[in-house]
Amino acid sequence: MKILAVLAIFAPAVAGAQRLYASNEGGNTVTDIDLQTNTVRKTFPVGNRPRGMALSPDSKRAYVTLGRDDALAVIDVEKDTVIDIVPANKDPEQVALSLDGKVAFVSNEDAAAASAIDLATKKIIWSVPVGREPEGVAVAPTGNRVYISNESDNNVTVLDAKTGRQLATIATGARPRFIAFDRRGGRAYVTAEAGGTMTVVDAPVNRVLKTVSVGDSTRPTGIAISPDGSIVYFANGKANRISLFSPAAMKLIDTIPVGQRPWGIALTPDGMTLYSADGRSNQISVIDVVHKKVVRTIPVGERPYAPLLIPPGHPTAPPP
Repeated sequence: MKILAVLAIFAPAVAGAQRLYASNEGGNTVTDIDLQTNTVRKTFPVGNRPRGMALSPDSKRAYVTLGRDDALAVIDVEKDTVIDIVPANKDPEQVALSLDGKVAFVSNEDAAAASAIDLATKKIIWSVPVGREPEGVAVAPTGNRVYISNESDNNVTVLDAKTGRQLATIATGARPRFIAFDRRGGRAYVTAEAGGTMTVVDAPVNRVLKTVSVGDSTRPTGIAISPDGSIVYFANGKANRISLFSPAAMKLIDTIPVGQRPWGIALTPDGMTLYSADGRSNQISVIDVVHKKVVRTIPVGERPYAPLLIPPGHPTAPPP
Protein backbone atom coordinates (compact mmCIF):
# COMPACT_ATOMS: atom_id res chain seq x y z
CA MET A 1 0.00 0.00 0.00
CA LYS A 2 1.50 3.36 -1.05
CA ILE A 3 1.13 5.93 1.72
CA LEU A 4 2.51 9.45 1.67
CA ALA A 5 4.63 10.45 4.63
CA VAL A 6 2.25 13.25 5.55
CA LEU A 7 -0.48 10.66 6.14
CA ALA A 8 1.60 8.68 8.58
CA ILE A 9 0.44 10.79 11.53
CA PHE A 10 -2.69 9.28 13.02
CA ALA A 11 -5.46 11.84 13.51
CA PRO A 12 -8.58 11.34 15.63
CA ALA A 13 -10.95 12.47 12.86
CA VAL A 14 -11.43 9.56 10.48
CA ALA A 15 -11.51 10.45 6.78
CA GLY A 16 -14.50 9.06 4.93
CA ALA A 17 -16.37 7.92 8.04
CA GLN A 18 -18.34 9.68 10.74
CA ARG A 19 -19.77 6.92 12.89
CA LEU A 20 -19.50 3.17 13.37
CA TYR A 21 -22.13 0.63 14.31
CA ALA A 22 -21.23 -2.57 16.16
CA SER A 23 -23.73 -5.44 16.27
CA ASN A 24 -23.57 -7.08 19.71
CA GLU A 25 -24.63 -10.69 19.25
CA GLY A 26 -24.70 -11.56 22.95
CA GLY A 27 -26.44 -8.38 24.09
CA ASN A 28 -29.07 -8.17 21.32
CA THR A 29 -28.05 -4.56 20.73
CA VAL A 30 -26.22 -2.24 18.36
CA THR A 31 -23.68 0.30 19.62
CA ASP A 32 -23.29 3.64 17.81
CA ILE A 33 -19.77 5.13 18.06
CA ASP A 34 -18.83 8.71 17.17
CA LEU A 35 -15.54 8.38 15.28
CA GLN A 36 -14.64 12.04 15.70
CA THR A 37 -14.44 11.61 19.47
CA ASN A 38 -14.19 7.80 19.70
CA THR A 39 -17.00 7.73 22.23
CA VAL A 40 -20.20 5.72 22.41
CA ARG A 41 -23.26 7.75 21.42
CA LYS A 42 -25.82 5.09 22.22
CA THR A 43 -26.38 1.35 22.63
CA PHE A 44 -29.91 0.33 21.68
CA PRO A 45 -31.91 -2.92 21.38
CA VAL A 46 -32.54 -4.36 17.92
CA GLY A 47 -33.78 -7.93 18.37
CA ASN A 48 -32.44 -11.40 19.04
CA ARG A 49 -28.94 -12.43 17.90
CA PRO A 50 -27.89 -9.53 15.68
CA ARG A 51 -24.95 -10.39 13.45
CA GLY A 52 -24.41 -9.23 9.87
CA MET A 53 -25.10 -5.60 8.88
CA ALA A 54 -25.43 -3.59 5.68
CA LEU A 55 -25.92 0.12 4.98
CA SER A 56 -28.27 1.62 2.40
CA PRO A 57 -26.63 3.59 -0.43
CA ASP A 58 -27.88 6.88 1.03
CA SER A 59 -26.61 5.91 4.51
CA LYS A 60 -30.04 6.54 6.04
CA ARG A 61 -30.91 2.93 6.87
CA ALA A 62 -28.91 0.09 8.37
CA TYR A 63 -30.04 -3.52 8.16
CA VAL A 64 -29.03 -6.14 10.72
CA THR A 65 -29.80 -9.85 10.65
CA LEU A 66 -31.66 -11.23 13.65
CA GLY A 67 -30.89 -14.93 13.67
CA ARG A 68 -33.34 -15.89 16.39
CA ASP A 69 -36.12 -13.68 15.05
CA ASP A 70 -35.84 -14.91 11.42
CA ALA A 71 -35.80 -11.29 10.35
CA LEU A 72 -33.92 -8.13 9.42
CA ALA A 73 -34.13 -5.12 11.71
CA VAL A 74 -34.30 -1.80 9.84
CA ILE A 75 -32.51 0.98 11.70
CA ASP A 76 -33.08 4.71 11.19
CA VAL A 77 -29.44 5.83 11.33
CA GLU A 78 -30.30 9.41 12.25
CA LYS A 79 -32.40 8.36 15.24
CA ASP A 80 -30.60 5.15 16.29
CA THR A 81 -33.95 3.38 16.40
CA VAL A 82 -35.40 0.23 14.86
CA ILE A 83 -38.24 1.40 12.63
CA ASP A 84 -39.23 -1.83 10.93
CA ILE A 85 -38.81 -5.60 10.93
CA VAL A 86 -38.55 -7.49 7.64
CA PRO A 87 -39.07 -11.29 7.49
CA ALA A 88 -35.88 -12.93 6.22
CA ASN A 89 -36.56 -16.68 6.27
CA LYS A 90 -35.04 -18.97 8.88
CA ASP A 91 -31.90 -18.00 10.83
CA PRO A 92 -30.36 -15.21 8.71
CA GLU A 93 -26.62 -14.88 9.37
CA GLN A 94 -25.13 -12.21 7.12
CA VAL A 95 -26.65 -9.69 4.74
CA ALA A 96 -25.60 -7.72 1.66
CA LEU A 97 -27.60 -5.25 -0.44
CA SER A 98 -28.08 -4.89 -4.17
CA LEU A 99 -26.28 -1.91 -5.71
CA ASP A 100 -29.48 0.17 -5.69
CA GLY A 101 -30.25 -0.82 -2.09
CA LYS A 102 -33.66 -2.23 -2.94
CA VAL A 103 -32.93 -5.92 -2.34
CA ALA A 104 -31.34 -7.65 0.64
CA PHE A 105 -29.52 -10.94 0.18
CA VAL A 106 -29.20 -13.14 3.27
CA SER A 107 -27.71 -16.51 4.17
CA ASN A 108 -30.16 -18.75 6.05
CA GLU A 109 -27.95 -21.05 8.09
CA ASP A 110 -30.44 -23.52 9.55
CA ALA A 111 -32.30 -23.79 6.24
CA ALA A 112 -29.17 -24.34 4.10
CA ALA A 113 -30.53 -21.63 1.82
CA ALA A 114 -30.00 -18.10 0.57
CA SER A 115 -32.79 -15.57 0.09
CA ALA A 116 -33.40 -12.32 -1.77
CA ILE A 117 -35.86 -9.91 -0.12
CA ASP A 118 -37.62 -6.91 -1.63
CA LEU A 119 -37.15 -4.30 1.10
CA ALA A 120 -40.06 -2.12 -0.03
CA THR A 121 -42.69 -4.87 -0.08
CA LYS A 122 -41.03 -7.19 2.50
CA LYS A 123 -41.61 -10.06 0.09
CA ILE A 124 -39.21 -12.90 -0.66
CA ILE A 125 -38.12 -12.63 -4.31
CA TRP A 126 -36.39 -15.98 -4.26
CA SER A 127 -35.08 -18.50 -1.75
CA VAL A 128 -32.84 -21.29 -3.04
CA PRO A 129 -30.83 -24.19 -1.61
CA VAL A 130 -27.10 -23.68 -1.20
CA GLY A 131 -24.58 -25.64 0.86
CA ARG A 132 -24.86 -26.59 4.51
CA GLU A 133 -24.55 -23.88 7.16
CA PRO A 134 -24.28 -20.86 4.86
CA GLU A 135 -22.87 -17.73 6.50
CA GLY A 136 -20.90 -15.25 4.37
CA VAL A 137 -22.72 -13.12 1.81
CA ALA A 138 -21.18 -10.79 -0.76
CA VAL A 139 -22.47 -9.10 -3.91
CA ALA A 140 -20.04 -8.79 -6.81
CA PRO A 141 -19.20 -5.14 -7.67
CA THR A 142 -21.03 -5.65 -10.98
CA GLY A 143 -24.19 -6.37 -8.97
CA ASN A 144 -25.20 -9.43 -10.99
CA ARG A 145 -23.88 -12.22 -8.76
CA VAL A 146 -24.24 -13.16 -5.09
CA TYR A 147 -21.65 -15.29 -3.29
CA ILE A 148 -22.54 -17.47 -0.28
CA SER A 149 -20.00 -19.32 1.87
CA ASN A 150 -21.10 -22.78 3.05
CA GLU A 151 -19.34 -23.75 6.27
CA SER A 152 -20.05 -27.48 6.38
CA ASP A 153 -19.53 -28.08 2.65
CA ASN A 154 -16.24 -26.16 2.40
CA ASN A 155 -17.30 -24.16 -0.64
CA VAL A 156 -18.90 -20.99 -1.98
CA THR A 157 -22.09 -20.98 -4.03
CA VAL A 158 -22.39 -18.34 -6.77
CA LEU A 159 -25.96 -17.25 -7.58
CA ASP A 160 -27.56 -15.06 -10.20
CA ALA A 161 -28.72 -11.99 -8.25
CA LYS A 162 -32.01 -11.63 -10.14
CA THR A 163 -33.18 -15.23 -10.26
CA GLY A 164 -31.22 -17.12 -7.61
CA ARG A 165 -30.05 -19.59 -10.24
CA GLN A 166 -26.82 -21.34 -9.27
CA LEU A 167 -23.94 -20.33 -11.54
CA ALA A 168 -20.93 -22.00 -9.94
CA THR A 169 -19.51 -23.73 -6.88
CA ILE A 170 -16.03 -22.77 -5.67
CA ALA A 171 -14.01 -25.06 -3.39
CA THR A 172 -12.37 -23.43 -0.35
CA GLY A 173 -10.64 -24.43 2.86
CA ALA A 174 -12.54 -25.99 5.75
CA ARG A 175 -15.40 -23.95 7.18
CA PRO A 176 -15.39 -20.81 5.01
CA ARG A 177 -16.73 -17.75 6.78
CA PHE A 178 -16.33 -14.32 5.15
CA ILE A 179 -16.14 -13.19 1.51
CA ALA A 180 -14.88 -9.85 0.17
CA PHE A 181 -14.17 -8.37 -3.27
CA ASP A 182 -11.53 -5.88 -4.26
CA ARG A 183 -12.92 -2.60 -5.60
CA ARG A 184 -12.66 -3.56 -9.26
CA GLY A 185 -14.22 -6.97 -8.68
CA GLY A 186 -11.30 -8.82 -10.22
CA ARG A 187 -10.67 -10.93 -7.16
CA ALA A 188 -12.67 -12.35 -4.30
CA TYR A 189 -11.16 -13.51 -1.02
CA VAL A 190 -12.61 -16.18 1.27
CA THR A 191 -11.40 -16.98 4.80
CA ALA A 192 -11.75 -20.56 6.05
CA GLU A 193 -11.95 -20.70 9.83
CA ALA A 194 -11.21 -24.38 10.51
CA GLY A 195 -8.83 -24.77 7.58
CA GLY A 196 -6.72 -21.74 8.47
CA THR A 197 -6.67 -20.66 4.83
CA MET A 198 -7.32 -17.79 2.46
CA THR A 199 -8.77 -18.68 -0.93
CA VAL A 200 -8.10 -16.19 -3.73
CA VAL A 201 -10.65 -16.33 -6.56
CA ASP A 202 -10.52 -14.94 -10.08
CA ALA A 203 -14.02 -13.54 -9.72
CA PRO A 204 -15.05 -12.89 -13.34
CA VAL A 205 -14.60 -16.59 -14.16
CA ASN A 206 -15.13 -18.02 -10.63
CA ARG A 207 -11.82 -19.85 -10.69
CA VAL A 208 -9.60 -20.47 -7.67
CA LEU A 209 -6.19 -18.90 -8.17
CA LYS A 210 -4.77 -20.28 -4.95
CA THR A 211 -5.72 -21.43 -1.48
CA VAL A 212 -3.03 -20.29 0.93
CA SER A 213 -2.37 -21.54 4.46
CA VAL A 214 -2.38 -18.58 6.82
CA GLY A 215 -1.67 -20.51 10.00
CA ASP A 216 -3.55 -23.54 11.24
CA SER A 217 -5.73 -23.18 14.35
CA THR A 218 -5.77 -19.38 14.06
CA ARG A 219 -9.37 -19.30 12.78
CA PRO A 220 -9.42 -16.55 10.13
CA THR A 221 -12.74 -14.73 9.78
CA GLY A 222 -13.59 -11.11 8.84
CA ILE A 223 -11.96 -9.46 5.79
CA ALA A 224 -11.19 -5.91 4.64
CA ILE A 225 -9.19 -4.86 1.58
CA SER A 226 -7.00 -1.78 1.13
CA PRO A 227 -8.24 0.75 -1.46
CA ASP A 228 -5.50 -0.18 -3.94
CA GLY A 229 -6.01 -3.92 -3.39
CA SER A 230 -2.44 -4.51 -2.28
CA ILE A 231 -3.25 -5.71 1.25
CA VAL A 232 -6.02 -7.98 2.50
CA TYR A 233 -6.61 -7.62 6.24
CA PHE A 234 -8.36 -10.43 8.07
CA ALA A 235 -9.18 -11.29 11.66
CA ASN A 236 -7.48 -14.31 13.22
CA GLY A 237 -9.95 -15.15 15.95
CA LYS A 238 -8.07 -17.73 17.97
CA ALA A 239 -4.74 -15.89 17.66
CA ASN A 240 -6.20 -12.54 18.82
CA ARG A 241 -4.71 -10.58 15.97
CA ILE A 242 -5.28 -9.01 12.59
CA SER A 243 -3.21 -10.49 9.77
CA LEU A 244 -1.97 -8.76 6.63
CA PHE A 245 -2.00 -10.81 3.43
CA SER A 246 -0.27 -9.78 0.21
CA PRO A 247 -2.17 -10.84 -2.95
CA ALA A 248 0.93 -10.13 -5.05
CA ALA A 249 3.12 -12.47 -3.00
CA MET A 250 0.26 -14.78 -1.99
CA LYS A 251 1.48 -14.89 1.61
CA LEU A 252 1.16 -13.31 5.05
CA ILE A 253 3.36 -10.26 5.53
CA ASP A 254 2.54 -9.04 9.06
CA THR A 255 0.22 -9.25 12.06
CA ILE A 256 -1.26 -6.77 14.55
CA PRO A 257 -2.32 -7.86 18.07
CA VAL A 258 -5.87 -6.91 19.09
CA GLY A 259 -8.37 -8.04 21.74
CA GLN A 260 -9.77 -11.50 22.28
CA ARG A 261 -11.51 -13.35 19.46
CA PRO A 262 -11.70 -10.69 16.75
CA TRP A 263 -14.51 -11.38 14.30
CA GLY A 264 -15.74 -8.78 11.80
CA ILE A 265 -13.49 -5.92 10.67
CA ALA A 266 -13.99 -2.67 8.70
CA LEU A 267 -11.52 -0.38 6.95
CA THR A 268 -12.08 3.34 6.34
CA PRO A 269 -12.30 4.36 2.66
CA ASP A 270 -8.92 6.10 2.85
CA GLY A 271 -7.35 2.83 4.00
CA MET A 272 -5.78 4.39 7.10
CA THR A 273 -7.84 3.06 10.00
CA LEU A 274 -9.13 -0.44 10.68
CA TYR A 275 -11.79 -1.42 13.20
CA SER A 276 -11.93 -4.87 14.75
CA ALA A 277 -14.92 -6.33 16.65
CA ASP A 278 -13.20 -8.22 19.49
CA GLY A 279 -15.94 -10.63 20.51
CA ARG A 280 -14.66 -11.87 23.82
CA SER A 281 -13.25 -8.52 24.89
CA ASN A 282 -16.57 -6.74 24.26
CA GLN A 283 -14.76 -3.94 22.47
CA ILE A 284 -13.86 -2.36 19.18
CA SER A 285 -10.13 -2.02 18.55
CA VAL A 286 -9.10 1.09 16.58
CA ILE A 287 -6.01 0.24 14.53
CA ASP A 288 -3.57 2.64 12.88
CA VAL A 289 -2.59 0.55 9.85
CA VAL A 290 0.37 2.80 9.03
CA HIS A 291 2.08 2.08 12.35
CA LYS A 292 0.37 -1.32 12.63
CA LYS A 293 -0.85 -0.91 16.18
CA VAL A 294 -4.02 -0.48 18.23
CA VAL A 295 -4.30 3.17 19.22
CA ARG A 296 -7.40 2.83 21.39
CA THR A 297 -10.20 0.47 22.35
CA ILE A 298 -13.87 1.35 22.73
CA PRO A 299 -16.16 -0.71 24.99
CA VAL A 300 -19.36 -1.87 23.30
CA GLY A 301 -22.01 -4.48 24.08
CA GLU A 302 -21.71 -8.21 24.67
CA ARG A 303 -19.92 -10.25 21.97
CA PRO A 304 -19.63 -7.77 19.09
CA TYR A 305 -19.82 -9.52 15.73
CA ALA A 306 -19.56 -6.88 12.99
CA PRO A 307 -18.53 -3.24 12.62
CA LEU A 308 -20.30 -1.07 10.02
CA LEU A 309 -18.87 2.30 8.96
CA ILE A 310 -21.32 5.15 8.39
CA PRO A 311 -19.98 7.96 6.19
CA PRO A 312 -20.73 11.66 6.68
CA GLY A 313 -23.18 13.51 4.49
CA HIS A 314 -26.50 13.05 6.28
CA PRO A 315 -27.91 14.72 9.42
CA THR A 316 -27.40 13.06 12.75
CA ALA A 317 -29.31 13.69 15.91
CA PRO A 318 -27.31 14.56 19.03
CA PRO A 319 -26.64 11.63 21.37
CA PRO A 320 -29.23 11.20 24.15
